[in-house]
Amino acid sequence: MTARNEAIDAFLSSTGWGDARRRDLAGDASFRRYERVEKPDGRTAVLMDAPPPQENVRPFIGIARHLARLGLSAPNILAAEIGQGFLLLDDLGDDSYNAVLSRQPELETVLYEAAVDVLVELRRAPAPGPQRFVDGSQYRTKPYDQKSFAFGPSLVLDWHVKALRLDLDQDARAAFASIWADLWQRLPRERDTLMLRDYHADNLLWLPGRKGAARVGLLDFQDATLGPPAYDLVSLLEDARRDVDPALAADLKARYAAGAARVDPRFDATAFEAAYAITAAQRNSRIAGVFVRLWKRDGKKRYLDYLPRVWRHIERDLRHPLLANLRAWYDHYLPGEDLRAGIRKLAA
Repeated sequence: MTARNEAIDAFLSSTGWGDARRRDLAGDASFRRYERVEKPDGRTAVLMDAPPPQENVRPFIGIARHLARLGLSAPNILAAEIGQGFLLLDDLGDDSYNAVLSRQPELETVLYEAAVDVLVELRRAPAPGPQRFVDGSQYRTKPYDQKSFAFGPSLVLDWHVKALRLDLDQDARAAFASIWADLWQRLPRERDTLMLRDYHADNLLWLPGRKGAARVGLLDFQDATLGPPAYDLVSLLEDARRDVDPALAADLKARYAAGAARVDPRFDATAFEAAYAITAAQRNSRIAGVFVRLWKRDGKKRYLDYLPRVWRHIERDLRHPLLANLRAWYDHYLPGEDLRAGIRKLAA
């Protein structure tokens, strides 16, 4: 048994779960791993193993507390060992949106409308304040700044372009950086909202026994920041892992706009459309780079299967007039979806 497993056993014993049976759950694109633990009487919980220094559980705890105060369905934290990166979480079950929709596709509109309503609630709510922990430390949700905005698309150059063995000169790289600096300046400055960052069907659970927005179980929000509210709607509707019908996506955007106008008298529909287009191009460009990095650095080749969909999203995003310069750059230096998604062939 490894030292890490021994530490997990000691943590579970200290919380009254030492007699629980452990089994692996699906991991994610980070160093975190999860297990379901089940006691002899049938009660279950979820163990998060987030090893320091690669991971820090404080953001997850802080955001979970904030979401719970809003009446939203983040997992309750049953026990924590912050220094070692262990959390014992309320088990919200296995009914992810993807799992439910594979069995009952007719529920798609209901599920997605509920997910949009969560985002309206986040827009209504004040930003989370600083969170304090028993070890004396604290965590404050960081703003989504220009550095974060620019870093995401740079992964296209660092990983995607290199994997395709394309030789971009300094002028091309400088032009790319300049385009994103300009888009940051053009991004409409709405009131900052809590951005959960990875708000998509794999990270949402369907909890039909609850009411309203609480029917949506929330996972994987430890990277949350304060930033443009359009970002999470992009995450939901331009999902790298599943297609959302364009007609449904248009209806859901309209639902969000109506809800945002209801809870925020300063809501500007035109500005929101611009913010949606810019954050969509930024997020999808970042994902295109991240998925190649997960293959090249971490050996997670399966993420390449999603690249064609990601580039289709980018192609659609680039139709907005604000993105004309970015469209021209991609058309010149990375022309055509086949080339952009062609990394899958290199990995074969």
